[in-house]
Amino acid sequence: MIEPRVLKGFRDSLPEYEIFKQQIIGSLTESFESFGFVPIDTPVLEYRDVLLGKGGGETDKQVYTFSDHGSRDVAMRFDLTVPFARFMAAHVNELPLPFKRYHINKVWRGENTQKGRYREFYQCDFDIVGIDHVSADFEILFMMYSALKYIGIPAFTIRIAHRGILNTFLDQLGAGGASAEILRIVDKLQKIGETEVLVQLQEYLTSRQAEQILSFINAEGSNKSILDTLSSLCGGKTEDIIRLETLLQYADEAGFSDSVEIDPSITRGLDYYTGTVFETFLNDLPNIGSICSGGRYNELASLYTKEHLPGVGSSIGLDRLLAALDELGLYSRRASTVDILIFCMDDSHMGYYQKTASQLREAGLHAEVYLTKRKMQQQFSYAEKRMIPLGLMIGDTEYQAGTYTIRDLRTRMQHEVSSMHELIQTSSSLLEGEHD
Repeated sequence: MIEPRVLKGFRDSLPEYEIFKQQIIGSLTESFESFGFVPIDTPVLEYRDVLLGKGGGETDKQVYTFSDHGSRDVAMRFDLTVPFARFMAAHVNELPLPFKRYHINKVWRGENTQKGRYREFYQCDFDIVGIDHVSADFEILFMMYSALKYIGIPAFTIRIAHRGILNTFLDQLGAGGASAEILRIVDKLQKIGETEVLVQLQEYLTSRQAEQILSFINAEGSNKSILDTLSSLCGGKTEDIIRLETLLQYADEAGFSDSVEIDPSITRGLDYYTGTVFETFLNDLPNIGSICSGGRYNELASLYTKEHLPGVGSSIGLDRLLAALDELGLYSRRASTVDILIFCMDDSHMGYYQKTASQLREAGLHAEVYLTKRKMQQQFSYAEKRMIPLGLMIGDTEYQAGTYTIRDLRTRMQHEVSSMHELIQTSSSLLEGEHD
């Protein structure tokens, strides 16, 4: 016998979890499409040199790479952004610009596993390509806010910054040559703490420079006061600072500025970010990390095409989000999507049972037929394990009279109805609370 084991960092998804995940994916899809975004897909496998052309040292170590049956060096996608850049270069002449896409699918990284973080996981990306304007940055920011509100997240904060502001400050310090390394170290602030960040910065900078960078990223106060501080440190109000000011103005006009904070420590670790960057934290569960992150990447597609294709986007880490929803008690557990189970009280009526189920489905209800006659207790137990709220009993008496007996399996109350119309109405009424 082969032991049915699963690789570390990978997992099976049982119906109870998968149903919840698909509900969230459905809500996100609806939210994205309400903004006019369209779906795409890309292959799981890409040529290694295509995928790793611009990832960053830490990321490269996590990518699954191997030689395929044709002796080609291939890699599994580690995110949905780099394949999207390749996609845009390949199809730019077929697409309208600016192009707005969303992509919800699995990615793979060989990183250390932790709660809500696996080696195989889902990302939900949404991007705008073909325009470098604050309006596009804002639409991504607004979509982040709207999507999280739509799926029922009660309280969260979107922290924003701008890569260009930190780069300007580093140039002022005379540390611009080490900007890539500094950005990656600062990005780990939440994970490793200030002391370790200071130690790592001193590998590239003087102690004074490292301390000044910590002062920069720890700027506190209102959004306005932080921007004033950054302006002072950068020698004046730069275009990048003005872009952040404009984002905040738009957020205020749209009614969600209370959920947006300037945080100079937000840098994002990947090399391809060039401008505005975003990270989102749950107010009631900050330690789980960012659940929605992204930013502007104006040069990523330049790896694959000479055409300038500036982009901005964000990504929701679905598995981390679901873990957070579970911990916050917002995980609505269902072991099936069935609204009503038709009990099998007589095998000879199976055709009638299935016809009834079909009529219920046409009315928008999810109906299932129990497939063979067994003791009613066994059928009730089956419904209970699958968390099915309603049962339908059609014995000989009901069959002959054309009537139905609905049993609310949550309250054990029974309702006699005399027609299909009444069956649909009563079932729908009983399920209203279930569907809210």
